[in-house]
Amino acid sequence: MTEQPTSFERPQQGADPAEARGALLRTPKPPGSPALPVQARADGTPSGPGTATPCGKGKDGKGKEPPVNGPEHSQPAATEPGAHRPRPAPEAIPPQPGADQERAPAGQERRTGRGLPPGRPMPMRRDGDRLRFVGAATRRIARGLDLDEIVMGLCRATVPTFSDAILVYLRDPLPVGDERPTGPVVLRLRRTDRIPEERDTDGVPLPPAFEPEPEPPALTDLSSLTTELCEVRPGGALNEVLRGVRPVFADAPAARAALPELLGENGEAVVPDGRHAILAPLRGRRRVIGAALFLRRPERPAFEADDLLVAAQLATHSALGIDKAVLYGREAYIADELQRTMLPETLPRPTGVRLASRYLPAAETARVGGDWYDAIPLPGSRVALVVGDVMGHSMTSAAIMGQLRTTAQTLAGLDLPPQEVLHHLDEQAQRLGTDRMATCLYAVYDPVTHRITIANAGHPPPVLLHLGGRAEVLRVPPGAPIGVGGVDFEAVELDAPAGATLLLYTDGLVESRLRDVWTGIEQLREKLAATAQLTGPDHPPPLEALCDEVLDMLGPGDRDDDIALLAARFDGIAPSDVAYWTLEPEDSAPGQARRLARRALARWDLEDLSDSVELLVSEVVTNAVRYASRPVTLRLLRTHVLRCEVGDDVPQLPRLRQARATDEGGRGLYLVNKLARRWGATRLSTGKVVWFELNRG
Repeated sequence: MTEQPTSFERPQQGADPAEARGALLRTPKPPGSPALPVQARADGTPSGPGTATPCGKGKDGKGKEPPVNGPEHSQPAATEPGAHRPRPAPEAIPPQPGADQERAPAGQERRTGRGLPPGRPMPMRRDGDRLRFVGAATRRIARGLDLDEIVMGLCRATVPTFSDAILVYLRDPLPVGDERPTGPVVLRLRRTDRIPEERDTDGVPLPPAFEPEPEPPALTDLSSLTTELCEVRPGGALNEVLRGVRPVFADAPAARAALPELLGENGEAVVPDGRHAILAPLRGRRRVIGAALFLRRPERPAFEADDLLVAAQLATHSALGIDKAVLYGREAYIADELQRTMLPETLPRPTGVRLASRYLPAAETARVGGDWYDAIPLPGSRVALVVGDVMGHSMTSAAIMGQLRTTAQTLAGLDLPPQEVLHHLDEQAQRLGTDRMATCLYAVYDPVTHRITIANAGHPPPVLLHLGGRAEVLRVPPGAPIGVGGVDFEAVELDAPAGATLLLYTDGLVESRLRDVWTGIEQLREKLAATAQLTGPDHPPPLEALCDEVLDMLGPGDRDDDIALLAARFDGIAPSDVAYWTLEPEDSAPGQARRLARRALARWDLEDLSDSVELLVSEVVTNAVRYASRPVTLRLLRTHVLRCEVGDDVPQLPRLRQARATDEGGRGLYLVNKLARRWGATRLSTGKVVWFELNRG
């Protein structure tokens, strides 16, 4: 685990902005040089001597502690060439009043008489200082939204003002909510932080007279001296400290026994002697989720009893924030999984049409919405294109969307007309609740006839991009939204020429706070036409690139709603690749079907498939004629595969079964299952269609 050094000082004028710790002295102050200019306090009164000092040592070797906790925004009353300004206080730490009274004239700490090393923060000696520090630190911790931000906020709020280094351990894995973790409790070293080594603004080491005192080996590389994983043994010393919840000094008997278990064999080198370390358990809402170890160097004043209260406050706020971040992460994961499962994982590849789709949530904080799209293969090589939008952005909207999408798929399997599908969706929405509103557009494309039938329920109209580059907004009946009830839906049948592209979308693409829906539709039409001009009049733009170009029209303020986008490129099936016949339900129908299929295969230069096609066509037509009372239809389609479709007026679907040795029949579908590439049966409103496909070689 790598260390993450950090600092809070702001760079001074004339210093390299990349240096996080501000301006450092490059050369010693020459003898006889004028004293530092008088500094002005935040209230406008000039400060006395000793309030601001350089952050390096002079030639005489006597350095003075800079007022790290002095006024943050103090400005010099006058500026002299070569004068060096003191470092400001850390951004998140309030100034500590009375720091000048606590300082001895010779740069020694008044209470202990020990000298303070340059660049080190003043110890907090007053209760008001601690309260202000805790307030600033907890605000910084609370700003984090995810786990890493909260842990980083804890580290940067405490180093260097409260401690010189910190180690944060968290449970692995972190428990979520009310779930009870199974197995042993394992702590993982999540992050370490310490005061970085001082360097000048150009990244060159300081001259010997101004180099800070070398850091003790115990704090130079925390992660290499401690173990990354620690198993908390039941009944052990570390377990007892964590159960106690209260922070303890490192010299306490319980902590002396727990630290080797937490840090590992070489961990004792990290902890200074005496009260220079605090071990604070991190307790969430229901259980302990980790521990934090605050360290100070031996030359710095030791922690006091009041510092245990400070550590307890930091640990409590950090643990509660981590608990909430884990819960938020779980909710985001559930939202992502819900939205992913509600939308189609992959799009089908129906004959005569190519598909592409996009979905964008409204924002990172609202990843669940009611927008959906779908493409459903239908009998006769047709495909249903659906796009809808449920009102709202919540789990409820996503759940309603899932129910409506499932209902639409079921209705599409019955091969109902588009207006009937919307009518049943409207009834379903009313059964779900009185305020369940949604818009939907349902279209059925037939690649054989090159026609598309569209019904609309209050949804924005689709846009058709022709092969020559002309984009038009299709005129479809607007209809009322789903859930209103008592409204009839109308369908319109339009041409769908080969090479054209149909774009279905939700209102989040064309409507926002900055533009109305019709302005957005016109911008979408212009965007499609401009994109088509890039590929020329004879070549339509690629579908995936076209979807990306459409989404690029969104501006910074256009993401008010989630967006579902479905693009369909119509390739169609040429009339020369279609053969269609009607057969009377007679005993001679199977033989007639074999002869017609043989002639079509000869015309298409597919004689090598004649034996297989004749056998399978004969079996399927025989089953249809046996129960049909109306004429039977037979259709052959030549695309990348050879597809055969047999339709009759009997709604019962055939089932594949294993025929016994004594049975006279029941082997037709068995042969179809063995010889065909794919096969299936679909129920229609007027009967059923049995189909199979064969590879062309």
